[in-house]
Amino acid sequence: MRKIIHIDMDAFYASVEQRDNPKLRGKPVVVGGRPEKRGAVAAASYEARRFGIHSAMPSRTAIQKCPHLIFVTPRFDVYRGVSEQVRAIFLQYTDLVEPLALDEAYLDVTENKQGKSSATLIAQEIKRAIAQKTHLTASAGISINKFLAKIASGMNKPDGLTLIRPEQAEAFVTELPIENFYGVGGATAAKMHRLGIRTGADLKQWSEAALVEAFGKTGRFYYRIARGEDDRPVNPNRIRKSIGVETSFFEDLGDRPAILAALETLSQQLKARLDEKHTSGRTLTLKVKYADYQQITRSRTVTEPLADREGILGLAIELLTLTEAGEKKVRLLGLSITNLEQEGDRAQPTACPQETYIQLTLNFGVVD
Repeated sequence: MRKIIHIDMDAFYASVEQRDNPKLRGKPVVVGGRPEKRGAVAAASYEARRFGIHSAMPSRTAIQKCPHLIFVTPRFDVYRGVSEQVRAIFLQYTDLVEPLALDEAYLDVTENKQGKSSATLIAQEIKRAIAQKTHLTASAGISINKFLAKIASGMNKPDGLTLIRPEQAEAFVTELPIENFYGVGGATAAKMHRLGIRTGADLKQWSEAALVEAFGKTGRFYYRIARGEDDRPVNPNRIRKSIGVETSFFEDLGDRPAILAALETLSQQLKARLDEKHTSGRTLTLKVKYADYQQITRSRTVTEPLADREGILGLAIELLTLTEAGEKKVRLLGLSITNLEQEGDRAQPTACPQETYIQLTLNFGVVD
């Protein structure tokens, strides 16, 4: 039986800014682009979250919710530096560390460098070390697998610590609202609600075959987590193959200007993710889900890496012209970049002798 810890820094980007600038402490702060530049929220302080502000929200919406909101330009080099300090603390306990982003990671401490038998005590020590080294707080979740540890870390934020014991796992999942399941996004949760699935207990009533029929291959994952099962190992050598962002709209977008504005926000969010990962890529994919749930993707690969917002947005708009967005209402938009490379890696593409190529796919399934 594994002992897994999930560590999640609390409101990471915003907390770093409040730490470094005392004038921001106790005030509603967001890290991201300003409203007049059609920016988006990359992170929100807990003071800002009380107004209903969250990451990926358009900045113009955030300022409407909180007129005295303070906007701070992201400093990804600083965030990366703090992230490296935190990772060094993790490595004092185990080499099995799987980062999910700059601000969170899984740790497998079943066997650890300190020879400690209690994962809870290790999590407490890590939280104290992070506070002493960075003057920031982190929340920890401890359980027998990644799924449960991830959920546990978000239960008592900020500065929380939650343990889900082996004997509690199945009962815990049974009572969990489906929208709180890690791996179930907003659109999937809405579909599950339409199918009568509102809690883990409801999900558990479905057979694996029925879930696969309704949700594709992800249905197998839903079948297992409904029983508190997750056999995915902590993988310290996981290679990221893509970086993407997407958003579902409360109301379907029916006019081209609104769709373009949403695409501009997504481009900025994607640029922020690339900066966070210190990478760029050559293939951009646009995902569009129409109001009738028909989903399509449009992709293009270019010779030079996409590393700036203008380049991403320009190519995204070109791909948008290959869709029926605007003629048909849109319920979801997404952008992702593949063929990733680290900064300084200027190797030429091997599978694309011409300057660009276009890949068109059409999928009539319901996929999130």
